[in-house]
Amino acid sequence: MDPFDDLLRGVRADGAGFRRTELSPPWALRFTDAASLTLCVPLRGEGWISSERPGEGGEPRPVRVGDTAIVRGPGPYVLSDRSSSAGPAGRTVLLVGTYQVRSEVSRRLLAVLPPVLVMPGNDGCASLLDFLDAQVAACPPGQQVVLDRLLDWLLVCALREWSEQPEAVPPGWFRALDDEVIGPVLRAMHAAPDRQWTLAALVGEAGVSRTALAGRFAKLVGKPPLTYLTDWRMALAADLLTGSTATVAAVARQVGYADAFGFSAAFKRIHGVSPSEYRRTCRTDADCVGAECSQG
Repeated sequence: MDPFDDLLRGVRADGAGFRRTELSPPWALRFTDAASLTLCVPLRGEGWISSERPGEGGEPRPVRVGDTAIVRGPGPYVLSDRSSSAGPAGRTVLLVGTYQVRSEVSRRLLAVLPPVLVMPGNDGCASLLDFLDAQVAACPPGQQVVLDRLLDWLLVCALREWSEQPEAVPPGWFRALDDEVIGPVLRAMHAAPDRQWTLAALVGEAGVSRTALAGRFAKLVGKPPLTYLTDWRMALAADLLTGSTATVAAVARQVGYADAFGFSAAFKRIHGVSPSEYRRTCRTDADCVGAECSQG
């Protein structure tokens, strides 16, 4: 199991907000909502995007037909027509998709992303964008599910491509995946978080001494191996608590704790509240968000 795949798997749209907008120059769109992620995809013409957050402005970046711009929320950021190369009749057509990220695992991905990233399209994008445009304009049965999955596809492809770019600055654990010693250890922990891992067991995956593993892991990842494992388990546990009806004891077993008391202590140390309180609070917040959406 690839740890980066774990983060991408946790990013799923659910009732994504899609909007198709036709614009004539001069135009500018300023986004100030609290969406966790926003995707901007030009179908015709182009725009220029930049963040307005303090210290994150930088130079506006072009977003052309087939490109995917990903903005890490919350805003504000601006998309405008700083170019004369608009589409037919001077119009620019944009698809904008937004959705919230509430999963604890997915929030780890948000922490990795720059404020704004733009990934260029490829030859296979044209037919997909035409289909996406048609789906947004129509109202067929199951339309929202289709739009959600298309948003997932665009996002995952763009993030995968971004992670392979020279300018990407991923966290230490991501760079460590290519290390011949630490890479197998990270993949083993992600593949089986419920296993009763010890430093000795991880040494078996690494094929080096305890001292060598501990030193190399801390250097590349930024923390000791068992500390990283605990952090990952607690992120998984948080999502299991809010996404299932499993008991605290059952969640504890799924993330490698035979003792629910030990699990609860570790969970509170990381998240600041007990597992039961975390579940109760997060579900209440989700209900409130849903109520606000339905009233909007």
